[in-house]
Amino acid sequence: MQFIAIPFLFLIFLIFASFRIVKEYERGIVYTLGKYSSTRGPGVQLIIPVIQQMVLVDIRVRTEDIPSQDVISKDNVSVKVNAVVYYRVVEPSYAVNRVEDFIMATSQLAQTTLRSVLGKHELDEMLTARDKLNNDIQDILDSQTDGWGIKVTNVEIKHIDIDPTMIRAIAKQAEAERIRRAKIINAEGEFQAAQQLDEAAKILAQRPETMQLRYLGTLGEFTNSKGSTIVLPMPLDMLSGAIKGLSDKKAA
Repeated sequence: MQFIAIPFLFLIFLIFASFRIVKEYERGIVYTLGKYSSTRGPGVQLIIPVIQQMVLVDIRVRTEDIPSQDVISKDNVSVKVNAVVYYRVVEPSYAVNRVEDFIMATSQLAQTTLRSVLGKHELDEMLTARDKLNNDIQDILDSQTDGWGIKVTNVEIKHIDIDPTMIRAIAKQAEAERIRRAKIINAEGEFQAAQQLDEAAKILAQRPETMQLRYLGTLGEFTNSKGSTIVLPMPLDMLSGAIKGLSDKKAA
């Protein structure tokens, strides 16, 4: 009876060892005598013990933090930059067979790509064009990991840490830029005002009666003022008429 029980127990062990349960978010890579044979989907899968082995691969989106990297920008500013990479396995057989450790390989590639891409840009671009830099890094990573069966879905730069001395220099630069823009706006305003005055002078020259109305309006403003001294502007044609009258009297 003992000799019969041992083979029976061994058979039961083989039956249980033949079944593998693959979860919905996993894929099973099956090797037959060490050679890749198939990729199994979710559910109960049957394999031949000893002859076949199964390696499970998680195909969910992974989140990989890129530690702070020392980057020297194109304008020779030293910064520390960290980021996060989102990726998933789209070809489980490639991820297992073509790279030893696809998680470590993707992390190392993301670090070197981050330094390489940011080193080609100036500090202003790092601070203002972050979306463009994210897309550039994602495109490079996605193209290089395509052969590993990995799809990079997103890259986000989290922090750009600048040396405190550089922060003060950037603040001075920003202040100088604001002053420059204020002067430009002031000069443009004076230029537009001069243009309007020139147009007004042309209109007044064509219509002398308009100048008289303007003179009366200005006189009213001085009259209503609270000051003790009132200055009365005199039109040039009246002044020239008075001078001409005096000249005629002297001549007579």
